[in-house]
Amino acid sequence: MTFVETVFGSVKKIKATWLSDDGTGAVSGTTMQVYSGRFLGLITDPGAGPPTDNYTIKITDDDGVDLLLGAATANRDTVNTEFILEAAMAGVAMSQLTFAVTGAGNAHEGTIYLLIR
Repeated sequence: MTFVETVFGSVKKIKATWLSDDGTGAVSGTTMQVYSGRFLGLITDPGAGPPTDNYTIKITDDDGVDLLLGAATANRDTVNTEFILEAAMAGVAMSQLTFAVTGAGNAHEGTIYLLIR
């Protein structure tokens, strides 16, 4: 998983580009930076080599807490870009973020965007 971590004023944007494992259909990675703030939104883009339909994403903090609160992160679509709104997510306090994708199929790809304020 590759991260591009940027700041625009008070908004932090994390772009996580991933390629699932040939054997397990999973991939995970942890951000380099430590984050604090409320999640504004999350976007999943299945990309050109799309994952298997109904793949799952999870974002956890250093303590392993599910920061997306299970908010519609299962059953992500293989074709459509999908959004999770602010009201369905938590925030983070002084923690690196671990992104995990499962059920994506062998050697499939996608992108996750997370906005934090």
